[in-house]
Amino acid sequence: MEIAILSSNANLYSTSRIVEAARSRGHKVKVMDPLRFSMFVESNNPSLTYNNKTVKKFDAVIPRIGASITFFGTALVRQFEQMGSFVLNTANAISASRDKLRCFQILSTHRIGLPKTAFVRQKAAVLPAIEAVGGSPVIIKLLEGTQGIGVILADSTKIAEAIIETLQSTRQNVLIQSFVKESKGRDVRAFVVGDRVVAAMRRVAKGDEFRSNVHRGGEAQKLEIPPEYERAAIMAAQILGLRVAGVDMLEGAKGPQIMEVNSSPGLEGIEGATGVDVAGEIIGYIEDQVLNPEIDLRNRLMLDKDYGIAEVPIGPESWLLGKTVKDSGLRAMDVLVLSIQRGGNVISNPRPTRTIENGDRLLCYGKVMVLKSLVPQKRRGRDSKRVKLAKV
Repeated sequence: MEIAILSSNANLYSTSRIVEAARSRGHKVKVMDPLRFSMFVESNNPSLTYNNKTVKKFDAVIPRIGASITFFGTALVRQFEQMGSFVLNTANAISASRDKLRCFQILSTHRIGLPKTAFVRQKAAVLPAIEAVGGSPVIIKLLEGTQGIGVILADSTKIAEAIIETLQSTRQNVLIQSFVKESKGRDVRAFVVGDRVVAAMRRVAKGDEFRSNVHRGGEAQKLEIPPEYERAAIMAAQILGLRVAGVDMLEGAKGPQIMEVNSSPGLEGIEGATGVDVAGEIIGYIEDQVLNPEIDLRNRLMLDKDYGIAEVPIGPESWLLGKTVKDSGLRAMDVLVLSIQRGGNVISNPRPTRTIENGDRLLCYGKVMVLKSLVPQKRRGRDSKRVKLAKV
């Protein structure tokens, strides 16, 4: 493949590691400064130049767009999309993750843990907003800050009011967010590639610093990520449409609380703490998407006219509820569980030890008559039609 990495500095750790991983697998890689591009928009012929030379279509594009050039950078990514290149993270997904308010608004429509958050403009609305998120201490965040910059802990309501008023006077947009005290000075970073968390670490702040970012001197420790944190990270990335993301979570009393979803996560901290070849995981994912495009499942499974695929919903009365895939007996019935849809997360090729939960939807392959028997009686009319349509 021919791969373009959009990065302003080829010597940055993350950029150089991705280049190394791609070249070690035999791919051609070019690091290109986003600001050296020019975009040309015309009917049915989107095009680009780089240093005033025409740019051909790349097989894949990896955006490493800095926050300071988000507007131009996402326009460039969108241009590559329109030219037909596979883009690792789309322009819309990058934009959604960069705007903290927009990101939280999108995530809030799903059942996922979030700190209480407020956004106000009127001075008279600041105090009610602080009280609405739980009172002081509170976290004050700039909408587009990165690496812990623009994140302030206000110990009292008066201090919070003063900080917000000062920032707003300089035309800064700020969020007011509840302070998760049980997670002070520590958080979890999960690195999502596709539908998997490939590496995870816990970051711990030094001294009295409440921000645990590695760029602020925080210490990174390898973490065997708990299942609920893994699910939350994958779900957050998929909701925003990010194929690769660094998902930062606070360890709240009620479980994971999404703090930030980063569309250009750094590799140095996570690779150093975990020893995982994250750059290699990214290139491997791109290979799967570009070199091995998905084949329609019905074409792939044309083995026998009596076999098919069906989506089996799991409700409170399902006999499969609470059983593992292995103990369900489905394999003995000549039925394979191809994937489990759980909320916004798709668990592909689930392990035999995976427990089937209420609300799951199992994508199964097997004999059509057996699949029909798995569909709940009250849904039989509609779902049996679906099984018939999926017959292969």
